Amino acid sequence: MSVISTKEPFLIGKVDIKAAGPRCKMLLGDLNGDGRMEILLVQPDNRQDVRYIPHQVQCLTAYDLEGNLLWQTGTPDSGAGSHGSDYPAQIADIDGDGRLEVLCVMDNQLHILNGHDGSIRSSHELPDPHAHDCIIVANLTGGPYPGDIILKDRYRRLWALDRDFKLLWKHEGNPGHFPWVFDLDGDGRDEVMAGYDLLDHDGRLLWSCHDLDDHADCIWVGDVNGDGEPELVIGGSVTVMYDRQGKELWRYAGSVESQHIALGRFCPELPGLQIAGLDRLVREDDGKGQTGKDALFLLDSEGQELWKEDRKTPGWLTIIEPLRGWTENSPDYILAYRRGGGVFPTLYDGARNAIVEFPSEGYAVHADLWGSGEEQVIIYNSDSAAIYASKPVILSECMSDSPLPQPKRLSSSTLYPGGEL
Repeated sequence: MSVISTKEPFLIGKVDIKAAGPRCKMLLGDLNGDGRMEILLVQPDNRQDVRYIPHQVQCLTAYDLEGNLLWQTGTPDSGAGSHGSDYPAQIADIDGDGRLEVLCVMDNQLHILNGHDGSIRSSHELPDPHAHDCIIVANLTGGPYPGDIILKDRYRRLWALDRDFKLLWKHEGNPGHFPWVFDLDGDGRDEVMAGYDLLDHDGRLLWSCHDLDDHADCIWVGDVNGDGEPELVIGGSVTVMYDRQGKELWRYAGSVESQHIALGRFCPELPGLQIAGLDRLVREDDGKGQTGKDALFLLDSEGQELWKEDRKTPGWLTIIEPLRGWTENSPDYILAYRRGGGVFPTLYDGARNAIVEFPSEGYAVHADLWGSGEEQVIIYNSDSAAIYASKPVILSECMSDSPLPQPKRLSSSTLYPGGEL
């Protein structure tokens, strides 16, 4: 590994978020259409836990980037649950009017809220009492924009709803944590990679992965090998890549538990895309009393290991995501956070050099917050959110008259990040 000095980012803003309550998940989107993204804090109710069902939203609180509280729907609860699983909430434009809505499961119903003020536009019965593990926005019916919705339970079933919130179909299987939707065949309607099963837009099973255990932790779609066709890369018991017809192209079995993966051009000198991964080597919750540890790894487009971290510090709950455009000409970086062991959130390059270390611990979200062409990173905990950029910025000068479109990545927020490239 080469030696490159780590740069400290510029702190361009800090938001006091204590009024949202503890243990919130942060979502991003231009809620009020001012050309700058807002922060939405989603608090779960006190039943939320990795192994406790149901999942519900207790409170939603919106702030602008300068720290002004814009609206709050619900009442914060000091006994809110934990980040052990997804919170059923998303920000998306599901009616195609150019303004964002907030979707959430609250009080055992699916609510659609107006993004600008948090008022409830409509409420709908869940198709099943357990249809609340997460929310996925899709285009299953071939409309001009994604306006259909998929709901799921923890590990067995999912339900597809049309734009009028009527049941289209349901599926029973092993859908994993967060199914990914993508129009693989170019017919204008999304297929659904539901864990290890690929479903057509009408719920019909097209093909299944074979010889995989447990469940799919995360799913990515991209032209990994440069053949002009999208491939599917799945992290679960192993990391495996399939073509869109269901042929396995390779598998990487050099991990104990492939908890997170991320596609990117982390090494621009190499052909195709690379696959960053997070191997959960030792779990602290396995009943054996061991100290948890995880490690980053990187694969080339053919699934060959380029490197694997020899981690010396404890910590087993790392989340990784690809970050594109930290600076204008930078390659993709690996954003790793929730590392534990005194390791702060960090941007790593394709040679495992720490390029940027963020000087505060917490969860991370990232986006181009005002359409600058570069991405910024927000590190947050229950008290505050620190906004970092690669250069100095005056946030009050970053608004415009043009609403920012909502990237699919931000309308598909999950604790188990998947995506497409």
